[in-house]
Amino acid sequence: MSPLEIADDALVAAQRLGEWVSRAPTLEEDMALANIALDQLGVARLLLQSLGDEDRLAYLRSDAEFRNCLLVELPLGKHRGDLDFGWTIAWLLFLSAAQSLRYNDLAASDDVAAKAVKESAYHLDHATQWTVRLGDGTEESHRRIQTAVEEYWPYTHELTEGIRDRWLSIVDPVLEKGTLTRPGDDGWKPSGGRQGRHTEHLSYLLAEMQSLHRAHPGVTW
Repeated sequence: MSPLEIADDALVAAQRLGEWVSRAPTLEEDMALANIALDQLGVARLLLQSLGDEDRLAYLRSDAEFRNCLLVELPLGKHRGDLDFGWTIAWLLFLSAAQSLRYNDLAASDDVAAKAVKESAYHLDHATQWTVRLGDGTEESHRRIQTAVEEYWPYTHELTEGIRDRWLSIVDPVLEKGTLTRPGDDGWKPSGGRQGRHTEHLSYLLAEMQSLHRAHPGVTW
């Protein structure tokens, strides 16, 4: 993966997770998700700074210029604007497992990745604990996170290109412990995010993320 692809995954993920601020089911979880979002943003900023003007790269590119995988731009619920905690945890499990592997692979030669290793391990642990808790919890919590696993699963192929077997070795035991059924790998496998072909969801996300900078170009605080 290129630094821009890693940066865009983290930047878009940060924006998505930021939607939970003040809306999480408990104050503790509100803080946890906000901190994970800030960790994602920190990685994105460091990588974008290494590539050029971080403000231009974050705020002035069109959706077709972003190189994030499709998974990170998807809503954290069934529809745009929805927020569902079970869906968010499944999304975070899949993403953090992939990021943890990639950061560990790059840590020896990349300072940013080396700094992100511990953070990604925390994200993965947090998602793991909640996946098991929800999956092996009530009938309703199980139903919601199982639905999320099935909805997000096709998008994990693009996320895990080149590391899928290792990623499955992390994710499969978590799903099993949470009494969740892992979908098969022989179905639809959407892709295109790495080439700038995105879902409509990224356009809405960027419109919100970039609006202030575009309305007041060059503004300082």
